[in-house]
Amino acid sequence: MEIKSLRKKSDIEQDKRLHKAYTQFEKLVTELRKRELPSEIKIVINDGIEEINTSSKPGKGLRKQLRKTQTSLLNLLEKQLKVAPKNHYRNTWLAIGMGAFGIPFGAVFGAIMGNMGLIGIGLPIGMAVGMVIGSGMDKKAIEEGRQLDIEINYYCQTVRIQ
Repeated sequence: MEIKSLRKKSDIEQDKRLHKAYTQFEKLVTELRKRELPSEIKIVINDGIEEINTSSKPGKGLRKQLRKTQTSLLNLLEKQLKVAPKNHYRNTWLAIGMGAFGIPFGAVFGAIMGNMGLIGIGLPIGMAVGMVIGSGMDKKAIEEGRQLDIEINYYCQTVRIQ
């Protein structure tokens, strides 16, 4: 079984964010074609591609669908095959490090100094610890051949804070 191709849509060029998201998804599909994947996973990938190809949603709706499909495919690949994109573990552990190491360290430091306003000092320390742990995991994934040759950029997606 072969992985399907994404169909080019004419209205993608006008929306810069949609074009970036579409191009990134296209690169992911190209990268997945290079790998030997089980047929069950190829079926899921083809279903996601077919859903995007048949979508009649305009700009923002299509971008949201692309993001949803891409995220679900990456989660499936990570859980089933332990395959991840470049810097996946670094980015994940950056946040974990801030929460699991940074805040407790900052709380201890603030308690020792008698000023709980210093709790924020632990955040960059936790961030650095998390990045070191994640980078080590990324390096191990490269050595074991479990890393995709693509870096997923979530900045082409809209984040709205209200």
